[in-house]
Amino acid sequence: MRTPNILTIAGSDSGGGAGIQADLKTIMALDGYGMSVITALTAQNGLGVTGIHAPEPEFVVLQLRAVLDGFPVHAAKTGMLFSAGIINALADALRDRSFPLVVDPVSVSQSGSRLLREDAVEALKERMIPGCDLLTPNRPEAEMLTGMTISCADDAAAAGEALIRMGAKAVLIKGGHMESSIVVTDCLCQAGQAPKFLPQPKVETNNNHGTGCTLSAAIATGLGHGLPLQVAVTRAQEFLNLALRKSYAPGKGCGPVNHAARHHCKTDRGKGLRERDLLCMTQEGPFPRPLSLSGCALPLKNAPR
Repeated sequence: MRTPNILTIAGSDSGGGAGIQADLKTIMALDGYGMSVITALTAQNGLGVTGIHAPEPEFVVLQLRAVLDGFPVHAAKTGMLFSAGIINALADALRDRSFPLVVDPVSVSQSGSRLLREDAVEALKERMIPGCDLLTPNRPEAEMLTGMTISCADDAAAAGEALIRMGAKAVLIKGGHMESSIVVTDCLCQAGQAPKFLPQPKVETNNNHGTGCTLSAAIATGLGHGLPLQVAVTRAQEFLNLALRKSYAPGKGCGPVNHAARHHCKTDRGKGLRERDLLCMTQEGPFPRPLSLSGCALPLKNAPR
């Protein structure tokens, strides 16, 4: 089976839990070959971001050209893009791409630090959203991009439709910031189709650093494997849910999700784990296939995505 080459265009997280680092871990865990274009260096850990240094847009594009000249790319994602200059330069360079692109409109870190300059919001709306294969905003990002207030499922669907009118081919409004006692429900909107509400059980953990990065990287990897969009999204949801349930804190503050959780489940097969702990066991190809979640009593409060 071909190993797909998956490109992540995002910022570096020195703490390893989000950004480029989370993306590459996710891509490898899902049997892809990861490549990167670094848009910014961040000084951060589980306590917060203490500094950002961004290269010139020309150097960002130079990285991209090196990847495109040396490798066939089967899918790509963007994360932290930081500035209007970087967004405009990348949009020009990606205009004639032949692979699916997932855009995660990262604007604020989990600890509350701004990762997208205010003057870059319009560039994101005008240059990166039009033509992207999937846009993956969380609730605050969707509200920022649309100017709408999102407080329920119908609002999420309306925001998704508004973002499709901006030019995205599909939109996944992530539900981690929505209030719910049992599940987190993401809303998938595709042009010409009714919105689809895709629930996952909530998970009790403070180790939620890099959830959005992980989800978008997993979706891109699924697309690189040739999965249909909705299948790639649901498989990515399952991968993230397992990574949250197996998360831990390697240092101070908010820990990351456990990108190796699927591998650990495989090695623990036959050790008496409950069904929900073997979510990753049944597969078709490299992506996790869920066993039945009926009756599983997962704890509450999932990480925002």
